[in-house]
Amino acid sequence: MLQPIIGFHLDEESHWVADLACGHGQHVRHNPPWTNRPWVVTETGRAAMLGHLLQCKRCDEEPALPAGE
Repeated sequence: MLQPIIGFHLDEESHWVADLACGHGQHVRHNPPWTNRPWVVTETGRAAMLGHLLQCKRCDEEPALPAGE
């Protein structure tokens, strides 16, 4: 299910995670040559991706989290 990005945070290993509107998170690593996401390494790049839709695999498997969780 496609979900918009509403924010970002760093996980315990300092990898960027996109916060999705459904309440789930998704790693958005820049790891060339396998994953090319140079926008994730700058604040400006991340801000430009707010609202961008990502496929949430967890939503495909389970319902969205209640608001505030």
